[in-house]
Amino acid sequence: ADRTDRRRIVLITQSISILCALAFALLSMQGHKTALIGLYLIIFLAGIARGFADPASTAFEAQVIPREVYVYASSWSSSVWQTCAIVGPALGGFAYDLLGARNTYLLIAALYSLSLFSISRIAPKPVPVPEASESIWQSIAVGVKYVLHNQVIVGSMALDLFAVLFGGAIAMLPIFASDILNVGAKGLGFLNAAPSIGALLVALWSTHRPPIRHAGRNLIFSVAGFGLSIIAFALSRNFFLSMFALFLTGVFDGVSMVIRRSILRLMSPENMRGRIASVSWIFIGASNEIGAFESGVAATLLGTVRSIWLGGIVTLIVVAITAAAAPKLRALNLETHQQE
Repeated sequence: ADRTDRRRIVLITQSISILCALAFALLSMQGHKTALIGLYLIIFLAGIARGFADPASTAFEAQVIPREVYVYASSWSSSVWQTCAIVGPALGGFAYDLLGARNTYLLIAALYSLSLFSISRIAPKPVPVPEASESIWQSIAVGVKYVLHNQVIVGSMALDLFAVLFGGAIAMLPIFASDILNVGAKGLGFLNAAPSIGALLVALWSTHRPPIRHAGRNLIFSVAGFGLSIIAFALSRNFFLSMFALFLTGVFDGVSMVIRRSILRLMSPENMRGRIASVSWIFIGASNEIGAFESGVAATLLGTVRSIWLGGIVTLIVVAITAAAAPKLRALNLETHQQE
């Protein structure tokens, strides 16, 4: 995303998303005759588009937003994302019931088209282009090397990666709802919503009072709080206590998200924003997707409850190691970077 116009990448990936939504609408008209291979192919293409869109969008946002409002923009971005994570699935379900599958996908395509039009109205921004002699693999290597040699960036990414990789509990919520807390599908809905509500409240609060003065310390404490909340959830047998513990995981993760977004925006050189964002999204994808797989494997080998509280303990160990190994991250104050 640093070798070409980031805006153009976003527009192309939005166009692919529109085509994927229209393809889903077409397949849904075939009812039970829908070919499974067709569904997988569309999902695969949508995944490729998202793989290019996420880092390009992250870099493009920082490119068009004034530096002095980076932190506030991160808070608003997190707020909107969390709101959509809560409201989106519910609206999708209502649309499916009221409009049917085909019309729901057509509505999604229309929303993507609106997004495409809005982005197209943003004027192209100049981007420092790498030297012509630099190959694509050299370009990637430069970005990875920069991240690995920047103690603040790699430390913040590692905290997020290992906290969610080992401390995540979302994939195991159906088991807790049915077999441990005995609250059924309705209870599962509340458990799923609790972290997002916590993260949303923090993101909204951060639009007025962003936690950047002692950003490094706040980041370390928030990930530690996430680990402790996961342990409390694993040991709880009370539905309301479990829901509160999950709410706290969202609160702590919301603080972490705002700080990590701000670090990327403020500490990434303009000519490498796309590459650094790509590395960041690899960390995020690994923590979410591989973390869900790890949760299932650990639950099979250790038991569901034990795997969750052990994961919380591992998260605390990772926090301690990162805090000791990354003094620059501990001392980070983003207010000084924001004013540069």
